[in-house]
Amino acid sequence: MTERQKDRPWLMRTYAGHSTAEASNELYRRNLAKGQTGLSVAFDLPTQTGYDSDHVLARGEVGRVGVPVAHLGDMRRLFQDIPLEQMNTSMTINATAMWLLALYQVVAEEQGADITRLQGTTQNDIVKEYLSRGTHVFPPGPSLRLTTDMIAYTVSHMPKWNPINICSYHLQEAGATPVQEIAYAMSTAIAVLDAVRDSGQVPQERMGDVVGRISFFVNAGVRFVEEMCKMRAFGRIWDRITRERYGIQDPKHRRFRYGVQVNSLGLTEAQPENNVQRIVLEMLAVTLSKDARARAVQLPAWNEALGLPRPWDQQWSLRIQQVLAHESDLLEYDDIFEGSKVIEAKVGELVEESLAEIERIQEMGGAMAAVESGYLKSQLVASHAERRARIESGQEKIVGVNIFETTEPNPLTADLDTAIQTVDPAVEARVIASLQHWRDTRYQPPFNHPRPCKALERLKAAAKGTDNLMEATLECARAGVTTGEWAGALREVFGEFRAPTGVSSAPVAVAAQEGSALSEVRRRVELTAADLGVGKLRFLVGKPGLDGHSNGAEQIAVRARDAGFEVVYQGIRLTPEQIVDAALAEDVHAVGLSILSGSHAQLVPDVLERLREAGAADIPVIAGGIIPNADAEQLRAAGVAAVFTPKDFDITGIIGRIVDEIRKANKLDPLEVPA
Repeated sequence: MTERQKDRPWLMRTYAGHSTAEASNELYRRNLAKGQTGLSVAFDLPTQTGYDSDHVLARGEVGRVGVPVAHLGDMRRLFQDIPLEQMNTSMTINATAMWLLALYQVVAEEQGADITRLQGTTQNDIVKEYLSRGTHVFPPGPSLRLTTDMIAYTVSHMPKWNPINICSYHLQEAGATPVQEIAYAMSTAIAVLDAVRDSGQVPQERMGDVVGRISFFVNAGVRFVEEMCKMRAFGRIWDRITRERYGIQDPKHRRFRYGVQVNSLGLTEAQPENNVQRIVLEMLAVTLSKDARARAVQLPAWNEALGLPRPWDQQWSLRIQQVLAHESDLLEYDDIFEGSKVIEAKVGELVEESLAEIERIQEMGGAMAAVESGYLKSQLVASHAERRARIESGQEKIVGVNIFETTEPNPLTADLDTAIQTVDPAVEARVIASLQHWRDTRYQPPFNHPRPCKALERLKAAAKGTDNLMEATLECARAGVTTGEWAGALREVFGEFRAPTGVSSAPVAVAAQEGSALSEVRRRVELTAADLGVGKLRFLVGKPGLDGHSNGAEQIAVRARDAGFEVVYQGIRLTPEQIVDAALAEDVHAVGLSILSGSHAQLVPDVLERLREAGAADIPVIAGGIIPNADAEQLRAAGVAAVFTPKDFDITGIIGRIVDEIRKANKLDPLEVPA
């Protein structure tokens, strides 16, 4: 047998970062020693949304879902003893992407690196933040300007850097079908490329360099044949758009370059060991086809639905990739789907439907207009609601959740408190003390930073005008400015933005036919409203803190509306004080709090305490999110009426429980449930 030449494997990353810059640095160096070939930095929510760790909204969020980076000193510690000139670093950062890239560049310069040789990616896709992930800061116009300025800067100064990673990953997490995922990502790419072209910062002859540096970050679900076809469709559409709309002649520039984090939406809390085979199937979707193979892959961990994965869990996911790349014969063959009629037909169908949806969005004025009108968000909320309804009815089967639910005791989760990584609550106080020390000493030796006020004034002046904002941002980085100061200066000029929630315009997903579970809950809602002498029961859905994962909260809000509640939902990023004020002003009968970032232990008791102080302790509070068992017990002990986690997939059943809690709080007799 002749020896075949193997293709080079894709970049293997682990999405990582937590607690502090020092702890994350140690984790990165350990992962690199295990054979990881690229870094993928997770930032905490205050860093992602432009707040310092001592801001009121940052409470409970510091170091939870990523690493806090408040200034140049943090960035130095994060990459200590890691030579950035030799590294390929991906940074999952959007609204504050320009700021983090500036800090990265300055640290690289301090290491003596040639910045033209720096390789990596900043996600920097703000459109999907308005639709799904929720870490936007500024309105769409100024946000697009920050992206445009960064792209123009990197093309001239950091030619190997990918300045934007157009991100359909979170769209699928928010319920997007394959067609929506392709169409919305491509519409975002068109908006970005049009903005760069129209800014006048890049001459027409260099647009090929811009297109060649744009990468995509795609999701791969468990329907791996369809997902693989989606990748092929993405490539065809990108080739066509860049050739026809932007006149890009070089096929190398037009190549669809993408990295992947496979689907976390489908990972279950019930029988979490099943997530391993789900992750393997999802990885195959983006590796099996040579012509549509990912450039970089990062896999979630089996226990992602339970909480923060430990280093061992992340190592398991890395080993899954390594076994496929090094033990199988996958990389020895040309594209194994070439010439398949089945694959060709599916790809053709996806291309046709996606192009039609892209055209529809262009007729609305493009992606930014479709964000501001609420069209894209309401489409995603509706798709997600339809998916949830299919799971609840049993039409869509999920092993261990709505089929084959009996299970042997699981040794992996026998001790749930050690089956996930927990962040020491004392970390937040240490990070805040360190930040305060930085603010007090940044002008002194050994740093001797110039006073930051001049740099911030220059940044504001540039923001009011038309100058590229990157130079002023670099000056802020060198002056020791903090993340909150940089974003705060731009907030003064650009203002802030509250994105449409998509809840009020989402269509009914579950019909309330006579005898159905929803019609029974509707009956109980109406009877309870009558017993209380009100026209409608009022339910406030709140998202305290900085967690922007609003998909679950939106689904609860839509189903409560369909069950006959009057729903108060103001979207993401509220303080406990604002939530309690709204609950009192709207005279609600129950409050539901949704948190997936781990800040529930601090923020939920805060809401309870404020309700007590206001004399409204009788309003039942329900909590939902990724909440470990021990935390759930503590919340119930603190006075939370009920706790729901990802294993509670029956949304109609959850709404029924909320009605029960309202009756209990108001000392009404339980309602008989028809046999």
